[in-house]
Amino acid sequence: MLGEVPAMQDLLIDPSTGWPDVAGPWQGLGFVDLAQCLPDTCIARLPPFPVIGLGNAGHPIAQALDAVVEPPVSAEALIRQTSRGPHTAAVAMQLLRSLENLPVERALPLESFCYGLLQGSAEHQAWLAARHCAESPAPPGRVVVERRNAGLHITLDRPAARNAIDRAMRDQLVDAFTMAALDTDINMIRLRAVGTAFSVGADLAEFGTTRDPATAHLIRSRTLPAQVISLRPEILNVHVQGACVGAGLEMAAFAGRLTAAPDAWFQLPELAMGLIPGAGGCISVPRRIGKQRAALMILSGRRINATTALRWGLIDAIEAEAC
Repeated sequence: MLGEVPAMQDLLIDPSTGWPDVAGPWQGLGFVDLAQCLPDTCIARLPPFPVIGLGNAGHPIAQALDAVVEPPVSAEALIRQTSRGPHTAAVAMQLLRSLENLPVERALPLESFCYGLLQGSAEHQAWLAARHCAESPAPPGRVVVERRNAGLHITLDRPAARNAIDRAMRDQLVDAFTMAALDTDINMIRLRAVGTAFSVGADLAEFGTTRDPATAHLIRSRTLPAQVISLRPEILNVHVQGACVGAGLEMAAFAGRLTAAPDAWFQLPELAMGLIPGAGGCISVPRRIGKQRAALMILSGRRINATTALRWGLIDAIEAEAC
């Protein structure tokens, strides 16, 4: 943690008087009380740190901010989480602002650049140093791919690790989605997972294995499943159950149709690791739920359940069984 967690009153800023050089004592976050803002307040440009509205999301200036607090995310959760990674939070919000309306093929490199920047940051290095890997490593994962007429059926099969996506699974996913991108006879991709969880995200045991950010960026440029998923996302049908976290959610959110079991829950926990979503989630999630709700998920690290996910538009339906 960088410094003390500030109090709410120290983070209130008035956009009518211009943005301060810092937000409170640690330049991590600023709040705007919308009830105190005139409707014609002009916000031409946001500061480099996240700016979050408090109050009515229908206020005329609310859409100019990075987010507006709404349940299940609280202001206190935002303060608590961003105090652990203020620099990461700033990078995340500047990136989300920059990605709006960009085509996916141009947005993905920008996400990767920012992810690489943070891989070399003190906040990420502190997380790496504090990790405890006491558990025995899970067996390697696999992805089962089956062609059925015009459909490609893909299954994540690593239930012992709650379908954490390791390097082998990532490469197999790239191969499968590349097949679907190149073969125009395939008109449906069905992605499912074995076990109680869809995926808890990337395998944490592999974090930090490539320490040079430029090398890591080049690896992502060649091996990120989002690169090929985004070529034909409209034919991707995903159903999730249990945990749908990090890279698992980022991949699923590209789907043309995304459904969830009633027990499903969703989370983007990367900020606590000194990172942003780096598997395409800064593109896929905002394009489902909007930039502001994506910002709430990223900055808070808060889990949302299937009911909230449906209300926000993160999923298309709640279904007990995968169709």
